[in-house]
Amino acid sequence: MTTARTAIVIGGGIAGPVTALALHRAGITATVYEAYPATAGGVGGTLALAPNGVAALRTVGADEAVTAIATPIERSAMAVGRRHLDLPTLAGVPPLRVVHRAELHRVLRDRAVAEGVPFEYGKRLVDAEQTTSGVTARFEDGSTANADILVGADGIRSRVRGLIDPAAPGPRFTGLLSFEAVARHEVDVEPGTMTFAFGRRGYYLYWPEPGGGTRWGANLPQQRPMSVVEARAVPTAQWLDTLRTSYGDDDPGRELMATSRADELQVAGSLQIMPPVPNWYRGRMVLVGDSAHAPSNSSGQGASLAIESAVQLARCLRDLPDIQTAFAAYVRLRRARVEKVAARAARINHAKAPGPIARTLMPLLIPLMMRTVMDPEKTVADEQRYVIDWDAPVTTEPALR
Repeated sequence: MTTARTAIVIGGGIAGPVTALALHRAGITATVYEAYPATAGGVGGTLALAPNGVAALRTVGADEAVTAIATPIERSAMAVGRRHLDLPTLAGVPPLRVVHRAELHRVLRDRAVAEGVPFEYGKRLVDAEQTTSGVTARFEDGSTANADILVGADGIRSRVRGLIDPAAPGPRFTGLLSFEAVARHEVDVEPGTMTFAFGRRGYYLYWPEPGGGTRWGANLPQQRPMSVVEARAVPTAQWLDTLRTSYGDDDPGRELMATSRADELQVAGSLQIMPPVPNWYRGRMVLVGDSAHAPSNSSGQGASLAIESAVQLARCLRDLPDIQTAFAAYVRLRRARVEKVAARAARINHAKAPGPIARTLMPLLIPLMMRTVMDPEKTVADEQRYVIDWDAPVTTEPALR
């Protein structure tokens, strides 16, 4: 095991609590520092957990609590105009799970607290100082914290990423604006079915909501990026009018927008992704989750990859003799996998905003796509069947396990 016995984890979202739990299991005491003064408290929309993400949660004993609050998606379909096709499924894996972000935060935090992990709120990181014996985090309120290592689990706008490498790239906009709500309209599909729909002016997806109604998410193409703050400064009633105009010619898009309430509309701003980050660590500081790799939500893997990385980082610190060797091994274990997923998601993003010619040809191209780019054995089998062997020792050999 490395000389690391204590850790500062910056960020209390998804990657932070899982990192603390995994480090705890590896024999390292971690404290989570969150910039906001309290937990998520209902803020945020829905995210997907792929089978590999749930498998990684099993390593830290959080899988059952998470699946208990999630909705399983057993089937998927595609709709282009009036044409609906069932999409092939990947055999031998559990279903995709969709879960409200705030609920996931709560469950992961509760699990970490139950394991003895302390959480400190209102701790916005401003700087960190490294020495040969440790690292000191400095927070906006004037307080400090000391530990052997500092883990940046602080998301796509990571402060830690900038401290590790001031020249590190920032997030990039995808050209899509994201919304979510639950409509009163009931779609005529089986429960547990997620439908990906290409409307005349935008892409959307939907599935029956347990308890009634239909949950939907929409990605509208946009000319210029908008931050979450900018997008939420626009009244939700105005956004809903825009959505009703954009999807007014679509079935069931028209009914979904018409029966949704403005006060329940989740406005997420422009979807963002992280380009490849050259340096994931420096000295005693290291990145995990979206701070290092944030694929588009089209991948369905953002949260799952963050959870995987948290577990793999803990394994490396558990098994390798010094911090630098452990961090290097962690990057070798993760970089190729996460960048491959990000590249696949980027291709899907282009398909979400097809031009008029592409929309015309899409119904003709779907049968071919079903045999090629939509074949799950060719596209997502390696992603979703991936299971981390916690008990296997990590080595410094190139062919890492």
